[in-house]
Amino acid sequence: MISTTKGERIYAIGDIHGRYDLLRDLLRRIEAHSKALPEPGSFHVVLLGDLVDRGPDSAEILRYLYELDKTISGLIVLMGNHEEVMLRVYDGETLLLRPWLRIGGAETLRSFGLEPPPRDGDPVAFLEQMRRAIPRELMDWMRSLPVTARSGDYVFVHAGVRPGVALKRQTKTDMIWIREEFLQFRGEHGATIVHGHSISPSVDLQPNRIGIDTGAYRTGVLTALYLEGSKREIIATGEVQALDASAPAGPAHWDRSFRRSRG
Repeated sequence: MISTTKGERIYAIGDIHGRYDLLRDLLRRIEAHSKALPEPGSFHVVLLGDLVDRGPDSAEILRYLYELDKTISGLIVLMGNHEEVMLRVYDGETLLLRPWLRIGGAETLRSFGLEPPPRDGDPVAFLEQMRRAIPRELMDWMRSLPVTARSGDYVFVHAGVRPGVALKRQTKTDMIWIREEFLQFRGEHGATIVHGHSISPSVDLQPNRIGIDTGAYRTGVLTALYLEGSKREIIATGEVQALDASAPAGPAHWDRSFRRSRG
């Protein structure tokens, strides 16, 4: 029977994409759900990457998680492909600037108070503005994010894994970018892969993987997968009565024993 590591309670959250409002709502729902259960041995919230772009509040999300990660030990934030592209632009890859703007980077820049540059603008000069507007400590924190984590029979990544390649030999590129080869594969991976990256109208439950990207930035539905032992449950925004907005915005029981790797 597929199971987490004994005693571990896990809530994996799909792609947020700039929807700070939905993240706070979902964390309150997780808090209420966990409080209704017996005390766990350890507690983890795993964000599957793509924190930024598309939605309106990427800056607020990064500031919130940066501060939360310094004070809460059970939070695990994985890197997604949108974080990687943002970092590469920030680090000076000017040829990526316009592609990034097209996939949601424009919204991220606006959340930091910057208007995207005109097509005939100087990209080098603009990147200097970008570096002044976006605090380096946020980008350094983003750069340090792991790409995978594991509990028992579950492996957590942003996009997926390369079929036929041992889990310990997966590349960072595949784990944050792969799509069709992974989605179409029906064989075993050596663990059940919990991932985001590929939007589906509801949780995509397959024998070898569980996809939980429900397109929050456009649907208003941000999804979490609860795992504990052999138990599974879905918690999502927009599906049940809203919780008390004055409730704490993060679970109380967190732990760093969860295994994670930078790939």
